[in-house]
Amino acid sequence: MDLTLLYRGPLASCDYDCPYCPFAKRRDSREQLRADHAALERFATWVTEQREDRISVLFTPWGEGLVRSWYRDTLTALSHLPHVERVAIQTNLSCRTEWTSAADPDTLALWCTYHPGQTPYDRFLAKCHELSGRSVRYSVGIVGLPEHLDAARRLRAELPGHVYLWVNAAEGRTYTDAEAAEWAALDPLFPYSRHPHRSAGLPCRTGESVLSVDGEGTVRRCHFVPEPLGNLYDGSFRAGLRPRACPRAACDCHIGYVHLESLPLYDVFAGGVLERVPALPVRELAVLGVGAAKK
Repeated sequence: MDLTLLYRGPLASCDYDCPYCPFAKRRDSREQLRADHAALERFATWVTEQREDRISVLFTPWGEGLVRSWYRDTLTALSHLPHVERVAIQTNLSCRTEWTSAADPDTLALWCTYHPGQTPYDRFLAKCHELSGRSVRYSVGIVGLPEHLDAARRLRAELPGHVYLWVNAAEGRTYTDAEAAEWAALDPLFPYSRHPHRSAGLPCRTGESVLSVDGEGTVRRCHFVPEPLGNLYDGSFRAGLRPRACPRAACDCHIGYVHLESLPLYDVFAGGVLERVPALPVRELAVLGVGAAKK
């Protein structure tokens, strides 16, 4: 079967100190880093040895993974496996990009976030162009705070035209229609992020073909539902795979609501769900955003 795994190990350290992130400038001890390395190695071994499934993986670390060699090495190695459809990671793109040359560009993908004030704009943009030059699939995003609007406009103007610029609604922020329109002018799909999506009782792919995995191998349906389904490494998770309705009242995070069957986002991001790369050209996305705004 086809399985999508969202892996989040113990890593919680980050080299940035974004004021909207609880893990800003957090440091892991050597022991914690060794534990994260070992957990990732165990997970990668499991994926490598799979013979039952076709696998896609999105790494969603609390911290920044690509500054650690074991994440770069793992992404590279997994990208070359014939049964791995996609391997992607969320990153602030603070690391060098040369390592991507050793990966399979048909399988590797990056979900990149620009954090104004944490890195020079020109440095971030140069790395994006390096990724394009290396034929790496990637999207670029920003948090929709008023002080980020000018940087977002500049990014949209200076990124390659085919690169999707997404905007995440800032947590806890209510947008006026005028404010939302400014963001939607940059990201036509911003209406999907603007409001939480009602999800209680609605069908979701998580728990059936999409799973969350932690460093111990504990499998849950997604990052936002704590109930375990079993363990990856003893195979006990397989007995729990089945269609499920969402138990939460609402879902407000893209890595969660993208899997709701009540939304059309699997069609919107066909072939690029994990890295947030739409199937349609950016200029053709506006009508889909309008549809979301009417819901």
